[in-house]
Amino acid sequence: MSNKKLAIVTGGGSGIGLAITKKFIENDIRTIIIGRDENKLAAAKEQFGENCIAISSDLTDLTSIPALVEKIISQHGQISILVNNAGINQKKNFEEVTDEEFQRIINTNVNAAFSLSREVVKHMLLHGEGCIINISSMASQYGIPKVIAYTASKSAIEGMTRAMAVELSPKGIRVNCIAPGFIATDMSAKALNSDAERKNKVFARTPMGKMGEPSDIGDAALFLASSAAKYITGVVLPVDGGNSVGF
Repeated sequence: MSNKKLAIVTGGGSGIGLAITKKFIENDIRTIIIGRDENKLAAAKEQFGENCIAISSDLTDLTSIPALVEKIISQHGQISILVNNAGINQKKNFEEVTDEEFQRIINTNVNAAFSLSREVVKHMLLHGEGCIINISSMASQYGIPKVIAYTASKSAIEGMTRAMAVELSPKGIRVNCIAPGFIATDMSAKALNSDAERKNKVFARTPMGKMGEPSDIGDAALFLASSAAKYITGVVLPVDGGNSVGF
């Protein structure tokens, strides 16, 4: 066990999670990435070397989370930073979304983030310090059609961020949230490339006129996790080129 700070990034094998992991490791934060896709995890581990620890786990199996956190702490030491980034989306007309589909997204995006946070917080409280960063979305800032479950999940994440911050900050744990705008990732490309109308709308209402890079979210996460943000808690920070205020 080293005296470097230790972070967990869920969904750290690709997209925004990978970019956050990269920034953390470049800044000497040992980072554990948790995900389901073993190939992506292995590729990330290879890219980042020994400061990256890859753990393959399905966080939607909520009963497995307490043991997972215990194992991480016993093997790697105190967790200083938790980034709840893992998320799934589905694009479908409102009236066609099944209960199972809705529940699956809530389970991944909300329930797993809650359970993991709860278990990590139990340990952070013992040390009287910690930092949690949740990842939201523009979908919680305004209505976007055909993503009802995703929207519900990200609205929940923002509410949880504020509730967690108020309860945990007096005990030394800061809780913040990043709301990415339209960031160039495989997930967003899949959503936008097949939908020219939506793509045009995105660019038309983003004052900066372009999509963000995953590293823009990495920079924001690094800032919120650092001592430069030591008096910041309970905020939802849009990193969106002005999209959330654009007209």
